Amino acid sequence: MPLPKIAIVGRPNVGKSSLLNSLAGSMISIVEATPGVTRDRISILLEYEDIYFELVDTGGYGIFDSRELSSDINSQIERAVKEADLVVFLVDIREGLTPSDEQIARLLRKNGSNVLLAANKADDAGMFSRAVEFMRLGFGEAVCVSAANNLNKSYLLEKISEKVADIPSEKPEEAFMKIAVVGKRNAGKSSFVNSVLGEERMIVSEVEGTTRDAVDVRFLKDGQPMTLIDTAGVRKKGKMADSIEYYSYTRAEKSIRRADVVLFLIDAVLPSSQVDKKLARMVTDYMKPCIFVINKWDKILEEGYDAEPEDFSDYLTETFPGLRYAPIAFTTATEGRNISSTLDLAKELFKQSTMELPTSKVNEAMEIIKAQRTGKSDKGVFPKIYYATQVAVQPISLLVFVNRPDLFDENYQRFMLNRLRDLLPVSEVPIKLMFRQHHSERRQMGREKKIKNRRE
Repeated sequence: MPLPKIAIVGRPNVGKSSLLNSLAGSMISIVEATPGVTRDRISILLEYEDIYFELVDTGGYGIFDSRELSSDINSQIERAVKEADLVVFLVDIREGLTPSDEQIARLLRKNGSNVLLAANKADDAGMFSRAVEFMRLGFGEAVCVSAANNLNKSYLLEKISEKVADIPSEKPEEAFMKIAVVGKRNAGKSSFVNSVLGEERMIVSEVEGTTRDAVDVRFLKDGQPMTLIDTAGVRKKGKMADSIEYYSYTRAEKSIRRADVVLFLIDAVLPSSQVDKKLARMVTDYMKPCIFVINKWDKILEEGYDAEPEDFSDYLTETFPGLRYAPIAFTTATEGRNISSTLDLAKELFKQSTMELPTSKVNEAMEIIKAQRTGKSDKGVFPKIYYATQVAVQPISLLVFVNRPDLFDENYQRFMLNRLRDLLPVSEVPIKLMFRQHHSERRQMGREKKIKNRRE
């Protein structure tokens, strides 16, 4: 069932993102005292008094953007207004009524929007009287709030709930899977998200760094609710121009940490960079299932590059050895090519990463590993595996009982992981190995220590 949709609209820097963060109780949108930080439509699900609704943060209407994205930003806002069941029209009580406020009011009246007027930055009750002048906008008395101080937050939520109370609403299903879309700047992440949704939710431009926030978008795939997280394009830390880009960088890292599966977008015609390698390290460190999505594949075909899909497999294995098990998809996001099959592959990786393996199958694999490799000895003592059991999922985590954990060096562990992927139905996802000394070995070491002590 569709939820009531509430759009927060206002001129630049009136505190729309701060208000969304305040109502959400966490920092969803980047907040910065720079007009135009929010460009795409950021949305979250909220509940108040058993009424569920989607709250949408938009960019500042009428902003002049230094990267010539102003018309795209305004287009996103106009689309949000048309789709909204209620518009929270936010104004700045400190600055008072401005021509930009009046311009937005005309847009809302033209659209016939259901409007709730809110005056932000009313940091104490003594400022509330200033809101009288906003009645000239024609939307009644403004609700005075302070997003920074959470003043009148509950009252605003109450007024929103009253305005949408007649619209059917029920608790939405939890997302079956969260998919983070990551990559360096201008790799096609927003085009990918728009293609999945079948609408221009994200601003798409050849200008690098168009997306700044990490944007969660819910959608249905084969009747199952999923969440796509479109992240800002990452650049090298030394080249970050301002704190906004730094927030975007940390947001991308957080998105990887939150995700069940990561879609790692690679521009088909550009060589990998240090940024790509850093993102790959993040994915590896957090042990997330990952798909290399080679985007803009149409350019390879159209421009006559001498490259085949198998060439990319060798190249990615060499460049990102820590993700050699990750599958590869080839897409043209702007045309919607292979988007659905990439999502199907993400579902398969999610299935693998949440699989509970029978202990018997795990130990059959361990027996094969023992037979194929003995490992290096330490004073005549070789690595010995007793048995293993799965203790967790996401990532698949195996606890291996052995004679001495220190004998299982990096090379032996790498061999074990490669063989486990061959032998178990988890070939394309991370596997975490943990080693513990078997109790019989501990008893034997204890006896040997006692004998040694007596001799001394």
